[in-house]
Amino acid sequence: MPNLLPLLLICSSLLIAPTNADNPELTNCPSNTNYTRGSAFQANLDELLSSIPSAAAASSGFAKSTTGAAPDQAYGLAQCRADVNTSDCLKCLNGSAHDMASKCPGQKRAMLIYDTCLLRHSNASFFGVIDVSVRSYICNSYNATQPEQFRSRLDLLMRNLTARAAYASPQMFAAGSDAVMPLVNIYGMVQCTRDLTADNCNMCLINTIAFIPYCCDGRQGGRIVYPSCTVRFEVYPFYNVQAAEAAMSSAPAPGGRPVNGTDHSVPGSNGSNHKVMTALFVSIPVSVTLLVLLLVVILYLRKRNRKLHKRVQIASPDEEEMRSSESLLYDLSTLRAATDNFSEENKLGEGGFGSVYKGTLQNGQDIAVKRLSATSHQGQVEMKNEVVLLAKLQHKNLVRLLGCCIEEHERLLVYEFLRNNSLDKILFNPARQQELSWGQRHKIIEGIGRGLLYLHEDSRLTIIHRDLKASNILLDADMNPKISDFGLAKLFNMDASVCNTSRIAGTYGYMAPEYALHGIFSAKSDVFSYGVLVLEIVTGRRNTYTHASGSSEDLLTFVWRHWSSGSVQQLLEGCPADGRRPQEILRCVHMGLLCVQEDQKLRPGMASVVVMLNSRSITLPAPTAPAFALPDRPLTAVVDARGREADGEGPRVAAPEPSINDVSVSDLEPR
Repeated sequence: MPNLLPLLLICSSLLIAPTNADNPELTNCPSNTNYTRGSAFQANLDELLSSIPSAAAASSGFAKSTTGAAPDQAYGLAQCRADVNTSDCLKCLNGSAHDMASKCPGQKRAMLIYDTCLLRHSNASFFGVIDVSVRSYICNSYNATQPEQFRSRLDLLMRNLTARAAYASPQMFAAGSDAVMPLVNIYGMVQCTRDLTADNCNMCLINTIAFIPYCCDGRQGGRIVYPSCTVRFEVYPFYNVQAAEAAMSSAPAPGGRPVNGTDHSVPGSNGSNHKVMTALFVSIPVSVTLLVLLLVVILYLRKRNRKLHKRVQIASPDEEEMRSSESLLYDLSTLRAATDNFSEENKLGEGGFGSVYKGTLQNGQDIAVKRLSATSHQGQVEMKNEVVLLAKLQHKNLVRLLGCCIEEHERLLVYEFLRNNSLDKILFNPARQQELSWGQRHKIIEGIGRGLLYLHEDSRLTIIHRDLKASNILLDADMNPKISDFGLAKLFNMDASVCNTSRIAGTYGYMAPEYALHGIFSAKSDVFSYGVLVLEIVTGRRNTYTHASGSSEDLLTFVWRHWSSGSVQQLLEGCPADGRRPQEILRCVHMGLLCVQEDQKLRPGMASVVVMLNSRSITLPAPTAPAFALPDRPLTAVVDARGREADGEGPRVAAPEPSINDVSVSDLEPR
């Protein structure tokens, strides 16, 4: 039986015949591009369609042409599959030109794609431009055996064929096979229209291959057709194997000669002279072709190395950091394919420096891609920070950076995708905030605290985040928090404790007063932001002005007013009643108020904060009125703990720490 397999494959390949022009795989005739009958454009189009099929057949299966003068020019492109011989190519293209009149009557722009040829025309030039505006696909109805192994071998085969078609095949065509298991092979074929550059061909094919898991996952075969490129795979040889090999290894034949693997006989003398001439005609082109291919590969590798070097240079000013970040680089084409070219459907959100998109790589891994604004000069600095810093940080409460890309004016950061998005999407949504139980909220508070402690003290770097807020806390499937967005982070020397910056950037409401007013930042600046975040998590309120009791007050004023008066029930309206733990809630509010003290010396460090959260035996000091709290509450003014009054604001207000006895625990219990 195994001996019969080669014979069966040969017989099956003999049964393969070009598809006639009756069944196009893709037809695109925009109805809004009608031309006037008898117009100059129609005359130019008729001339184009009458000449381009023979021109393509005579020139290795490809031709592009322009007829007439502006504004009535007609642009056309004709191409045959590279394993099709001259006569079948001409037959398919002539049939396509004939069918244009019936399938796309009166249209300035039209395209017909068949199994073995493509014909396209327009009233505007489309040469050299990737077109993936329309798509057609068909899948084999049978499922593959051993689907996981099949997917793996298919992916490897298609990647190899893509690289060969784009960078090593004169006709931008590649076909080949790979063994999945004994007696079972995958046969694949890829082709681009030959007006594209090598990089554009590569990009188009990668985008097409990325669609295979969505349309033909686990199937024995499939075909995906775009205007600019085509991909097909089957478990049988659906192409002319010998002609395909010849098309991939030889330069396009000159016009008028048989092409695409057909026999090239050479007239001349007989006997030894004939053999010598034959040898020369065979060996010289092969040698020249190999030399050309070698030069192409060398030039490509040099170009690729220069691009990689350039990308890393942009990503980091430090040579060692650059070399360590090379493995993090992604190709732009890969990220475009993963995010469907950054479509609105995949958009997760938008921040000050750009938008974030969900993407799926070819291996099925979900990613989040931050696309920095092309018009933002600040964005490039922030990108340098994120790549260099996050590449060196490893902690379960920090978002993981997978890579980056700086190519074609795009600046992209690739992160792990976290299914529950950012904390603010749940916490501040009235319809969803009840989904966060107190237990989950406390776990989030603890996790953020541990992440900050790692940044400030436990990592081999000392890093100040400078933009800690709810939208920069991402949640994984188990609601574990991860700190993200290190665009504004600052690296500290180990012996430094305070720094000053002339460029103040961050989010008002989370910025410590010394940073917002004077540009002075330190680890205590992050502690202030953390305190605001803790109070937001407990109350479910943003730190913005709200209307309560007939007066405008921000979150810090609101919390301080209820804390100092001993009435904390209203602080919990955004927290579910089930599972409340009064002692933990009061302790988190107390600790949050300590973190937002105006004097940074009165704020605890993150090491102390983590201990406060996990040990009830430690007595917390009494907080004073938080920074930025409005002084319009009816409280008795006393001299603060420093024995002096606040400048320009009258005396600051201090209040003793409410204990479980001072605040009615029943007010915190679920009802």
